[in-house]
Amino acid sequence: MRECNLPLNSAAIQSILRTVPFGVTLAVRAQPGAKRTAIAGLYGEGAEAQLKIAVHAPPIEGRANQALVAFLAEFFDLPKNAVELKSGELARSKVFLLRGVTSAQAQAKLAEWI
Repeated sequence: MRECNLPLNSAAIQSILRTVPFGVTLAVRAQPGAKRTAIAGLYGEGAEAQLKIAVHAPPIEGRANQALVAFLAEFFDLPKNAVELKSGELARSKVFLLRGVTSAQAQAKLAEWI
């Protein structure tokens, strides 16, 4: 589960996170149909950067979205109900709200992958 084939530096991490009133939002690029669910690196550059996550579940009937919620909850040590898909339900580009997480906490957790 801890595989990252593209470098994640602190500037990249900051670009995929946004502070909001109840936590942070995380920009994600889903790659469904993978052998296993894992962080696959970074997709895009600058303000348009997204955290690429390979998802084992197929993009059928919301299964990939459910797998992403479960993966992010486990990764950030949150209950599943603290992870909410805010946009991109039917797209590969998604934004998740991580309730109760500060930007510093999320950055530190993602920095473990560098």
